[in-house]
Amino acid sequence: MNILVCISQVPDTTAKIQVSGDGISIEKAGVKFILNPYDEFAIEEGLRLRERFGGTVTALTVGSETSKEILRTALAMGVDKAGIVKTDATLDSFNVSENIANYAKSIIPDIVIFGRQSIDFDSSGMAPMVAEMLDLPSISVVSSWSIENNAIIAERDIEGGKEVLSCTLPCVISAQKGLNDPRYPKLPDIMKAKSKPIEEIAPSHGASLVSLTSMALPSSKRVGMIVGDSEAEITSIVTALHEQAKVI
Repeated sequence: MNILVCISQVPDTTAKIQVSGDGISIEKAGVKFILNPYDEFAIEEGLRLRERFGGTVTALTVGSETSKEILRTALAMGVDKAGIVKTDATLDSFNVSENIANYAKSIIPDIVIFGRQSIDFDSSGMAPMVAEMLDLPSISVVSSWSIENNAIIAERDIEGGKEVLSCTLPCVISAQKGLNDPRYPKLPDIMKAKSKPIEEIAPSHGASLVSLTSMALPSSKRVGMIVGDSEAEITSIVTALHEQAKVI
């Protein structure tokens, strides 16, 4: 089975984010970047498919030279090949999808696996966009699935419950938390990954469909009040609702 896993580099969830001077990007100095946590489930699922059906797992990312670090992580986890569409340009999701789709057309994967979303932009749009560009069926937010006789039966999370869908290979899926428990790379594998080759792919820079006009941190001004349940405190909140908020 030819398996393509698409991954992205994101700021660490514990990093303190500041807006840079240009007002449309984050200040990267001092920020640690990591493999997108949802993509760990995608990598693990790709490795499990290879263990069951045989074949090759290729990890792909779109980004600058620093993005090679997450490919090293994927190689340490056990993927066979790694590639980067290398660019320093700021691409929107459509551009990124185009580059992924172009690479996928060159290797003709049986399945393309994404994490359900990146934790920085949170759009959950990459998997369905790439599926559309490849003219393949897509199932997103997959929490459990099985493959039998070239067909997939997948359970996905929806608001208030679960939904069961089926499709045939080749297809595109996105992995939800809980689909598996990602393996931790062992030290010897981490060391070996440092010297493994990473294919560099020339990017295609199409016209952006989305432009970022401004970026700002949420306001830290507190607009709420926290009170207890004593009679005096209840009276004070009623007074505030009447005289300050003017809602009663």
